[in-house]
Amino acid sequence: MADQDSENGLKSFRARIDAIDQEILRLISERAALAHEIGKLKSGTLYRPEREAQVLRKVSEANPGPLADDTVVFLFREIMSACLALERPVTVAYLGPQGTYSEKAAVRHFGHAAHFLPCSTLDEVFRAAETGQADFSIVPVENSTEGAVARALDLMIQTPLIACSEVFLRIRHQLWVPSETGSLEEVSRVYSHAQSLAQCQYWLNHHLPSAERLPVNSNAEAVRQAAIHPGGAAIAGESAGERHGLKVLFPHIEDDPNNTTRFMVFGPESPAPSGRDKTSLVLAVRNRPGAVHELLSPLARFGVSMTRLESRPSKMALWEYVFFVDVEGHQTDEPVALALEAIKKEALMCKVLGSYPVAMT
Repeated sequence: MADQDSENGLKSFRARIDAIDQEILRLISERAALAHEIGKLKSGTLYRPEREAQVLRKVSEANPGPLADDTVVFLFREIMSACLALERPVTVAYLGPQGTYSEKAAVRHFGHAAHFLPCSTLDEVFRAAETGQADFSIVPVENSTEGAVARALDLMIQTPLIACSEVFLRIRHQLWVPSETGSLEEVSRVYSHAQSLAQCQYWLNHHLPSAERLPVNSNAEAVRQAAIHPGGAAIAGESAGERHGLKVLFPHIEDDPNNTTRFMVFGPESPAPSGRDKTSLVLAVRNRPGAVHELLSPLARFGVSMTRLESRPSKMALWEYVFFVDVEGHQTDEPVALALEAIKKEALMCKVLGSYPVAMT
C-alpha cells in the first residue's frame, strides 16, 4: 500500500512538472516572438549590454530560490542569446584556438547561440572587430595574481573600438598529460601560456622542479604540444585537454585559489547607462612633480570613486608613462562628466575607452 501511495505521489509530481514545462516553453516562445518584433524596430547591432545587464540584475534580485543566483543568471543569459540569434547571431572574436579561457569567457558572456571566431594573437582579436569580421572582440586585460596583460593594454590605446562590457572568469588550472602517462616522474616538460605558468609557479617548484617550462601562445596550444612530445604535460582549463585525448593528472594547481581574470569586450557602439556602470580611461600627463595628483584630483572634487590605477610605459617617449584608470559611474553621469572635463584640461592625452555595466561576479 505504501509503495502504491509513493508511486501515485510520483505520478502527481511528474504531471505537475510536465505542465510547468509546457508553460515555460510557451512563455519562452512568447518572449522570443517579442524579441523578434523588437529586432524589426532596431537598426545596427541588436545586442545591448546595458539592457542585458538590467535584465540579469532584475532576475537575480527577484530570485526566490532554491536555484542559486549564478544558475538563474546563466539560464536567462542563454535565453537572451537564443532570442538574439533569431535575427542574427553576434560574432565574437577571441584569443584562440578553441579551448582557451578567452573562449570560455566569451561563451559565458554571450551565450552558446553566438558565433565565436578564434584568432591567433590579441592584435588579430582587435582587428577582427575593427574590420567588421566580428561584431565584438573579447580580450583578457588583467589577472588577480599576475596583474595586467601588457599587450592588451597597448592595443586598447590604439583601437577605435569602444569598451562595452566586462567579464570576470574564475581560473582553474589543471595539469594535463597523455593518457599513457602515469605519474609526475614521467613529466619532463610543461607547456602553457606564460601567464598560466606564472600563476602555477609555486606548485611547479614544489612538484616539478626539474621539468622544463615552455611558454606558448595559448593553453589550447599547450595541450596540443603536450600530446605530441614525449614527457610533455600542459597547464590548461577544465576541458581543454579532452579534444586531444589527454587526462587530468592533477586538478586545481593554481597558486591562488581565488585566481580570476578580467576580460573586456570591445565593440563599435557605446552602451547607454545601465544604472550600475564603470568608465575606463587612458591618461597621459607631463613629467613634473605633482602632475599625477593634479590630474586625478578632479575625481575626488566631484565625488567620483576610482577603482583601478595602472601605469604603462609610453610608446612615445622614454621614461614617460600612460595611466589606465577605472572609475565608478557612466561618462554621461554628471559627476563623471564634470570630472572628465576637468581632467582633459590637465592631461596631455585623455582617451575614454568606454562606459559599460559593472560585471555580475
